[in-house]
Amino acid sequence: MFRRICFAVIFALGAVWSAAVPGFASGPLSITSPDGNIAISFELKSKPQPYLPGERAYYQVSYKGRQVLGDSPLGLDFRGEKALDQDFAIVGSNRQSQESTWENPLGAKRHVPDRYNQLTVSLVERNAPRRRLDLIFRAYNEGVAFRYFLPKQDALDLFVISAENTGFYFNQDASAYALRLNCFNTAYEGHFDKMHLDQIKPESIVGLPLLVEIPHGPWVGLLEADLTDYAGMYVGGVAGAPNALVSKLAPVPSYDPAAMGTYVDAVRVEDELGSTVGLVHQKLLLSPPGKGQQLLPPLSSWGYGPGSEDIVVGKTPKATPWRVLLINSRPGGLIESNYVVLNLSHPSVLPDISWIQPGKAAWDWWSGRLAKNVNFEPGMNTATMMHYIDFAAEHHIEYMLIDSNWSPFNDITRTIPEIDMPAIIAHGRSKGVKVLLWMMWTAVREQVDMAFPLFEKWGVAGVKIDFMDRDDQEMVNWYEEIARKAAEHHLVVDFHGAFKPTGLRRTYPNVLIREGVMGLEYNKAGYLATPEHAVTLPFTRMLAGPMDYTPGSFHNATRDQFKPKNIEPSSQGTRAQQLAMYVAYEMPLAMVADDPEAYEGQPEFEFIEKVPTVWDDTKVLNGEPAQYVTIARQHGDVWYIGSMTNWDARDLEIPLSFLGQGKYQVQIFADGPDADKTPTSVSVSKKIVSGNDTLKVHLAPGGGWAAIITRSGQ
Repeated sequence: MFRRICFAVIFALGAVWSAAVPGFASGPLSITSPDGNIAISFELKSKPQPYLPGERAYYQVSYKGRQVLGDSPLGLDFRGEKALDQDFAIVGSNRQSQESTWENPLGAKRHVPDRYNQLTVSLVERNAPRRRLDLIFRAYNEGVAFRYFLPKQDALDLFVISAENTGFYFNQDASAYALRLNCFNTAYEGHFDKMHLDQIKPESIVGLPLLVEIPHGPWVGLLEADLTDYAGMYVGGVAGAPNALVSKLAPVPSYDPAAMGTYVDAVRVEDELGSTVGLVHQKLLLSPPGKGQQLLPPLSSWGYGPGSEDIVVGKTPKATPWRVLLINSRPGGLIESNYVVLNLSHPSVLPDISWIQPGKAAWDWWSGRLAKNVNFEPGMNTATMMHYIDFAAEHHIEYMLIDSNWSPFNDITRTIPEIDMPAIIAHGRSKGVKVLLWMMWTAVREQVDMAFPLFEKWGVAGVKIDFMDRDDQEMVNWYEEIARKAAEHHLVVDFHGAFKPTGLRRTYPNVLIREGVMGLEYNKAGYLATPEHAVTLPFTRMLAGPMDYTPGSFHNATRDQFKPKNIEPSSQGTRAQQLAMYVAYEMPLAMVADDPEAYEGQPEFEFIEKVPTVWDDTKVLNGEPAQYVTIARQHGDVWYIGSMTNWDARDLEIPLSFLGQGKYQVQIFADGPDADKTPTSVSVSKKIVSGNDTLKVHLAPGGGWAAIITRSGQ
């Protein structure tokens, strides 16, 4: 997947060394991006209130000469030791540059540029125990990244990090699209609400990515990359410091989900004021089997242990994850450059990835395992699963995902009597359709070494693992372990109940996708998966990587028509918007959510049949978070476009200047003229265009527009 297609060139640009003596001072050290637009600088200095006392390490970031981050502090707290955050001397600095390209056949851009300038600053404490710390800064054309590195040293061997005090001090009032969470035990399933940075309080827990809009630009996406053997990062506010954020790391929870039993289908997630901000379909093991469903206990009652001071346990040498800021003058530019997270992650460790197949999947869960006009009783049984496989085969869909309840609770080495797994898999094989299986993470934890070889023997193609809802160090390491063991048995992976992507899919390309998003399933239980949410996600959650939103609903409703229901549910917005999601969202493994009969006789289903799930190039043609978005993606010599709007009807112009010379045929799947009242209405048409043309598009409320562009014979 990730073979190099040109040599990486590393230039040593020089080093500066100085004696580690008390009183040594140095001016700022800085690097700029290859194009000169972005700069990151470092300096040791003392700052007045509201900064902490003492001479400390600070960094700044600027874009086109305009300061984005002011002096932002750096430092680590250790349990049982003094913090490593002040009274440093600079003992060395080193500069390097890289310019290379690598190939990613399972993403949104096939040939990925990896160009940056790097500065490493080596620090040592002036006083005993004279611990050493390196700070590594990179400047890309797309943004900046930095990490801490603790070298091997006698003064610091085994350690426990209790906090990472990385600051992100924005230079002026700014607004953000923030995923507000109530705890660290989370599936990252909520809205990205627009708010002023100052509304993020010290007690807040805000998940990443965080999208920040600075007045008059630029836009900034805050993420992390290469999260390995470490705790996931969140941010909160800083007391007394306006527009300032500081990192928070996820502790290991003290409760043991495996000791509980069943799980609830939906629980309310409330903000500090008691307003519902999410419905978690999910994922918390709260009651013994047979006792029924229970509501989530008060979040304040959840404990962490062996204490919140034990967050990251490690041994030197040790590198932290990268802290990443994507920076661009337009929000769509951040989407186009989200591959930086992959650049900062370890290359693939798999010697052969030819067995890893992206694609689409038929899915039984969304519709309630609905099947119409059949001679069997639909449900979790062999006949229903074969029926869905037949549908997938007829429409060139690569996979069938068999969701929950195919096995006894928490035992994935057996099937229920109603499921004949060998027969189902054999039927799929005869039709060219591979089978994926859903399972609880607790079952995988207990049975992985028996189950994964068994799945390979059965002929299972992959696993969907659910309900982890954590990103502490223990769970982060578990993800990597499962990705590795799955690859050993030729299983692709879909992590659900998951934290945001941080680049594991580059190291283990069999991790095709993960959830970590409030997806279409929320329309079964409530009103939260709105068109406004749908057009916010490309600029927020998708900056981190692919998301299993599960589109494809053909039961569509206007705002007034929509009602949540569990069987044969509806989506909010038009059918054309559901089509557009297959382009607007990055999904190497994409669900085709509805029941087979929902698609019968619907000519617009042709778009879902044809649309690929991996891409050679991606261009964002227009868009504003929470308002609308239009994305074009190339696969071979064919371009696909997906455009979506919130509940506001909208007229857009889509320039085709990204096309090459010559004439093209565009096949259009648009909101029908009555889609504002009949959201299932789709108009299908064709026309000849060139790269000089601009298409005028009308989107109904909650509407969409999708197109396939091929070279014309004219």
